[in-house]
Amino acid sequence: MKIEKSAKPLPVGPATEGQARAPAAKSSAPAQPAAPSSTSVHLGEKTAQLQSMQSSMASAPAVDAAKVAEIKQAISEGRFQVNSTVVADRLIASVQDLLGTQKR
Repeated sequence: MKIEKSAKPLPVGPATEGQARAPAAKSSAPAQPAAPSSTSVHLGEKTAQLQSMQSSMASAPAVDAAKVAEIKQAISEGRFQVNSTVVADRLIASVQDLLGTQKR
């Protein structure tokens, strides 16, 4: 079976799509005037709580500057010690949490 290319291309895109469908969209009912925009939406208490949390988190610093300065001072003075057992345990727990959330 041979498919021939049509001479007239089909309309493509949102601008031409509306024009192509305009005749089919006509109805025998008269056009209704637009209703006044007096619609209100209530999203609930949880939405208000989330918005409140978001605004409080946005104002809080992402890094505790005092803690960073304390660690820098300890490193420069040679007092900072890394507990490799704690680091390894927390790394393993983090990976287990990530793997557990992916299975759900």
